[in-house]
Amino acid sequence: MPKINGNEIKIGNVLDHDGGLWGAVKVDHVKPGKGGAFAQVELRNLRNGSKLNERFRSADKVERVRLEQKDQQFLYENAGMLVFMDNETFEQIELPAEILGDRRPFLQDGMTIKIEYYEEEAISAALPQKVTCTVVETEPVVKGQTAANSFKPAVLDNGIKVMVPPFVGQDEAIVVNTETFEYAERA
Repeated sequence: MPKINGNEIKIGNVLDHDGGLWGAVKVDHVKPGKGGAFAQVELRNLRNGSKLNERFRSADKVERVRLEQKDQQFLYENAGMLVFMDNETFEQIELPAEILGDRRPFLQDGMTIKIEYYEEEAISAALPQKVTCTVVETEPVVKGQTAANSFKPAVLDNGIKVMVPPFVGQDEAIVVNTETFEYAERA
């Protein structure tokens, strides 16, 4: 694995540090008046989610890890485990539902997601940025209610609550951003 200098760390880099896999969440380059410059890096453990703040000087060497991304298709859920199929080899793997965190309700049958692997271990899973959902419950459209930026609450078919524009009605398909949990557009 390639080693990089401490001042070359960028947001999103995955590092092998202190015997664990850490993702760089925040990087600040600091040049104090006295002493050498350093990078103040906020790291998040990819296995358990714990955080760590670390200082790296330019002379420090850190091992950068490259994760392999694979497209996998969601098949079904079985006792808290999500079953995915590799689109190339057709192998099936089981991952805990917690790998998706609070985005789990957006996972739909047959959806293709990106799973990142370190050697043979699945580290993270990412849903598509936009997912189509159906509004199952919202307030009816009120004529003349066209104030700028007026949004109303709506419940989606997966149980998630989002704010939608006043023209969106019940049983309508909308596109939701899975990163921000916000309405994006009509489907």
